[in-house]
Amino acid sequence: MYQASDIAKYFIHYANLEEDGMMTNLKLQKLLYYAQGFHLALFNQPLFREEIKAWQYGPVIEEIYHAYKGYSRNPLPDPENFNPEVISPEIKNLIDEVYSVFGKYTGTVLANLTHQEKPWINTGLNQTITHEIMSDYFKSKIVEN
Repeated sequence: MYQASDIAKYFIHYANLEEDGMMTNLKLQKLLYYAQGFHLALFNQPLFREEIKAWQYGPVIEEIYHAYKGYSRNPLPDPENFNPEVISPEIKNLIDEVYSVFGKYTGTVLANLTHQEKPWINTGLNQTITHEIMSDYFKSKIVEN
């Protein structure tokens, strides 16, 4: 199991390798949520330990939010001293796939998308979105596709 900060740094690094490099804190939060959800659905275990809360603008990992809140809506810089090799090839594939599907959207679009999904809808504001509700929801998404 990883720390959310490692997965966040990988997403930021990956986005900065892409042409746009427009990874904001809001967008990062939603990508972490999708990575956790699909990991739970595919592997029946969490990708990272940190809780995801149902905040006003969608799912948020508080520790990551606070680490990057100083950037406001600005793009996040490439993480210093980050070695992408700390992430296994299997997990890189998952993260890259999540980014290929959801990375093209802005943080605002992703926030609006999460507001239409059961994990956020069925969790009280500022409460923890449980692994169980995420797993069930994302398993249904995999079956649909």
